[in-house]
Amino acid sequence: MFKLSVFYPNTPGAKFDMDYYIGTHMPLVQSRVGAVCTGTGADSGLAGGAPGAPAAFIAIGHVYFDDVEAFQAAFAPHAAEVVGDLVNFTNVEPTMQFSAVR
Repeated sequence: MFKLSVFYPNTPGAKFDMDYYIGTHMPLVQSRVGAVCTGTGADSGLAGGAPGAPAAFIAIGHVYFDDVEAFQAAFAPHAAEVVGDLVNFTNVEPTMQFSAVR
């Protein structure tokens, strides 16, 4: 299994609408990649590792799938639409990472 994680940094002035993300953005991603997507998840940053430290990320989103190439092929035609939706829920630039889930 593989996942695409999208990290939204917790920077000064960062805004993130988790309700929109879960209720609209993630379903948009799922609908565009179809059956290639085997699941999604979202983390809301609470705190850093040290007592009183802020979370490094305001949110982290995850999309799970079985085949990297199939996901990329399904996502590519919709990338502009999905990326264009970011302005509706955040004002930060995310970082993405593909990972093998073990």
